[in-house]
Amino acid sequence: MTAFTRGFTRRFPPLKVLTDEQVEEIHRGTLQVLWTTGVYIEHERALKLLEQHGCVVDHDAMRVRMPPGLVEECLRKAPTSFPAPARDPHKTLMIGGNTLCLAVAPGHKTVDSTTWEPREATRKENYDAVRILDALPTVHFFSPYTPYFGFEGVPSCMAMPESLAARIRCSTKFQCVGFSNDSEVFAIDMARAVGIEILGTCAWAPPLALYRDAVESTFRIVEAGFCLRVVGGQVMGGTAPASIAGAIITNNAEVIAGLVLAQLIRPGTRVLVKDFTAPMNMSSGAPAFGGIEITLHNAACNQMFQWYGVPLDNTTAYPNAKIPDFQSACEKALRVLNAGISGGNTLLFHGSVHGELTHHPIQAILDDDLAGMVGRFMEGVTVSTESLAVDVIEKIGPVPGHFMSAAHTRKWWKLEQYVPTTADRLTYPEWMSTGKRTCLDYARDRMEGILASHKPDPLTASQEDAVERVLEEARTYYLKKGLITDDEMRYYRETMKSPNYPYE
Repeated sequence: MTAFTRGFTRRFPPLKVLTDEQVEEIHRGTLQVLWTTGVYIEHERALKLLEQHGCVVDHDAMRVRMPPGLVEECLRKAPTSFPAPARDPHKTLMIGGNTLCLAVAPGHKTVDSTTWEPREATRKENYDAVRILDALPTVHFFSPYTPYFGFEGVPSCMAMPESLAARIRCSTKFQCVGFSNDSEVFAIDMARAVGIEILGTCAWAPPLALYRDAVESTFRIVEAGFCLRVVGGQVMGGTAPASIAGAIITNNAEVIAGLVLAQLIRPGTRVLVKDFTAPMNMSSGAPAFGGIEITLHNAACNQMFQWYGVPLDNTTAYPNAKIPDFQSACEKALRVLNAGISGGNTLLFHGSVHGELTHHPIQAILDDDLAGMVGRFMEGVTVSTESLAVDVIEKIGPVPGHFMSAAHTRKWWKLEQYVPTTADRLTYPEWMSTGKRTCLDYARDRMEGILASHKPDPLTASQEDAVERVLEEARTYYLKKGLITDDEMRYYRETMKSPNYPYE
């Protein structure tokens, strides 16, 4: 079997859920919204740049209307695929085309792995979780706020810089970063100091609004020469139309407008757009993260952006389930399989236990097996003279012939079968006699084995000094801005006095 460490390659045509006429109709609707409705952009420099290139701008209302010709020109300028260099060159990815790359689905907190109740992660749990994720072959890159939205003792404004530092220290894979309170400034500095590339973020506030901090992040990331992820984040029936087709148009309008801005700042900028859409649970008003409607929306958007020739990130595979159970597996399996067969290019997948609220390494290990199965499916069926095995069938013939001792079997079962690490494949008598263990038991064993044996390539002494220097600059900056109180800083400093800092 393929190792899958650099993504999964689909070797057959993608699933299509739209006719060619429907694709054209959605595109026309998108252009109409961008030209007649327009978008809100809270940034004077961006407004002037867009106006210089033919957009109609109302500076008082900060409303921008984009002409169809400019939109289509900028779509053509965006690369159809691009490299995502990792600290370890052997883990560098190619984003786009027929490849699906999976990343971590982070959570606000960890959970107790026996009660599954949420709690704040410790520094050690955060660093250990990064190490575990680095060891999983189907985790191809890291998303922002991974694995947790901060950890014990860290002021909220330092969550993103501390998260990136942990990921750079404990993983050699490609890194994506977010933005909050100018955190992208320190992410850029950290990346340059270590000599790596990052994927920055421009996040919209649906419907159709882009606030100042998101635009600042866009300018900074693009002008630094890094690639950019443009994210929506809409809820159907709340911040987007309840209809799937209407929600495709609003998502298109947002992420394409972000792409246009990136191409005007720096033509040829590498852009990954994201379909981050969920239906509203009409009983509670919360996003229905496990809804099948997300899968259908993603499939249609994958088809749209293949037509545009722009890589697409599918809606993060957050389940509505609260524990790793049947519901969780169903919700996650549909999402990752759909991304694989309908042409998604990236998907945040591993580790989410419930929505954006909880993450755990045991769940990530279970997800690694699920991802591997999808990767195997995407490889398709090999048809060759050898795989057809006509000569082997002729040699063995009918019963009592069998294929167990054939050289063909010894070779091809290894090529064709994906062997999971946590799924129970024992016979019933074997299972009864060996303690009736479940996939959770096997996942715990694998987690302990990784923690005991996996040692990511460390930073050099100068790189480690550079990371700590940037962290200290961020701490000083936020303290001066009043985003960290003196009491918070004293407690923060206390948490850094461990002899094993920064790892615990």
